[in-house]
Amino acid sequence: MKQDFTPILLGSDINVYGMARSFHEEYGITVKALADSQLAATRYSKIVRVELHHGFSEDPTFIAVMRQQMAHYRDHQEPVMLIACGDGYAELLSKHKAELEEVFVVPYIEHDLLEKLISKEGFYQIAEEYGLPYPKTKIVTRADYQAQDYLALPFGYPLELKPEDPVSWLDVHFEGRKKAFTIHNEAELQDIVGKIYDNGYQADLILQDFIPGDDSNMRVLNAYVDKHHHIKMMCLGHPLLEDPTPQAIGNYMAILPEYNEKLYEQVEAFLEKLNYVGMANFDIKYDSRDGKYKFFEINLRQGRSSFYVTLNGYNLAKWYVDDYINDSLKDKETVYGNKLQAQQVLWLGIPVKVFKRYAVNNEAKRAAEELIHEGRYGTTVFYDQEHSFKRWLLMKYMFHNYYARYKKYFQVNKGQFFE
Repeated sequence: MKQDFTPILLGSDINVYGMARSFHEEYGITVKALADSQLAATRYSKIVRVELHHGFSEDPTFIAVMRQQMAHYRDHQEPVMLIACGDGYAELLSKHKAELEEVFVVPYIEHDLLEKLISKEGFYQIAEEYGLPYPKTKIVTRADYQAQDYLALPFGYPLELKPEDPVSWLDVHFEGRKKAFTIHNEAELQDIVGKIYDNGYQADLILQDFIPGDDSNMRVLNAYVDKHHHIKMMCLGHPLLEDPTPQAIGNYMAILPEYNEKLYEQVEAFLEKLNYVGMANFDIKYDSRDGKYKFFEINLRQGRSSFYVTLNGYNLAKWYVDDYINDSLKDKETVYGNKLQAQQVLWLGIPVKVFKRYAVNNEAKRAAEELIHEGRYGTTVFYDQEHSFKRWLLMKYMFHNYYARYKKYFQVNKGQFFE
């Protein structure tokens, strides 16, 4: 197929590899990526060329490097499209969108809307306004911590504690640091909040009512909204197992495709009312107490495990290309993914044996095991067209490490995480 566009990915993680693989599968092309550092998923790859620029994940280095790229591509014959594969890069693209659009296609929302949505606090305010269910929430500020005025809660223990600002959280380090915390009593809450603020975190914290249930109560939904603000694709996934490592809690390790018309209707109405554009990724959990699905957050790009969308026939790259390069989406009807069970494919980020041992034994797991038995499963990182033996060895090593991770951190008899 003739290549009449040039994609540039931002980052070097598994999300970048999934997008590069999507472009390679659909168009047979090798993709360029710009990144701050080299991560394992794209190391030694033959389908994505990572160009490293130290400090690229933040301004002023980001925009300095991008101005060099603008000078290089200003007279480029085909359109050049920028695709972020992390929260920080999505924020930077949106921040500098007006300038970057002089040369590049930048399929992201305006910065004022992004600032509201990328903040969990802002997302919950907008969710409240548009009727999107979310867990009961209390915001804790640094001033609240200093005044010790945060212990009166509108809900009981256990509760979830997470940083409101995921970008600045990356710069905070202390022993026992996690992506999110499950807090069981007041003493534990005081201890963790103290460690967070005493180690330099400045933004707000989110305290949330803990929704009971194991990993299989989670849902993940990826949606694509075209440049005219119309939903064109939604693809729902049913996570069955998460990463137990403290630094990576919440990362999905197994996703079974699923169809849910009501969730699709809620998300479609929400995004179109916002005048959203581009890819969106939602984390959701089913609350058995009231029978509702509660929305935790929106990621303003495809998620790290979103290759399950491509695996199930809705190629992630093609939506961008058909929208901004071919201008062929405007007359197409919305695709509601995974309606036909016969076409479903299970996505795994771990070895099959780890999944079978640690996933909760329920109907969804049995459906996943049937797909495995039929050979209808795949990963992001193992790709038949990736002719790099060194990379294959590295990925085998990375996958093998999950045996030790789950043995150390996952309590089998309760299906809960612990340290």
